[in-house]
Amino acid sequence: QVQLVESGGGLVQPGGSLRLSCAASGGIFSLYTVAWYRQAPGKQRELVAHISSGGNTNYADSVKGRFTISRDNAKNTGYLQMNSLKPEDTAVYYCNTMASWGQGIQVTVSS
Repeated sequence: QVQLVESGGGLVQPGGSLRLSCAASGGIFSLYTVAWYRQAPGKQRELVAHISSGGNTNYADSVKGRFTISRDNAKNTGYLQMNSLKPEDTAVYYCNTMASWGQGIQVTVSS
C-alpha cells in the first residue's frame, strides 16, 4: 500500500522560503515521476512542478526561477524548495507519485 507523507509547510512572510518534503513508501519510488500540485481556496488544483524518474524537471510559469523540485531516491523522498514566496503562493500543496496523493499541507504566505 502506497503512503505519501508531506511535511515542511507553514506560515512564512513574503520573500521567505520553505522546503516541502514528500516521503514515500509502499512502491518502487525511483521508477515514478514526482509531482507537486497546489490548490488555493476557490480555485482548481494546479500542477506546480514535476520531476521524472530520470531527473527531468518542469515548472509552472508562475513558479519558474523561484521553486526547485528534486528527489532523493535513496530516501524515497521528493522535495519542493520554494524561495521568494508570494502571497499568491498560499495554498494547500499536494505530492503526487506512484499513482497516489499525499494528504496535503498548508502553505501560507502573509505578513
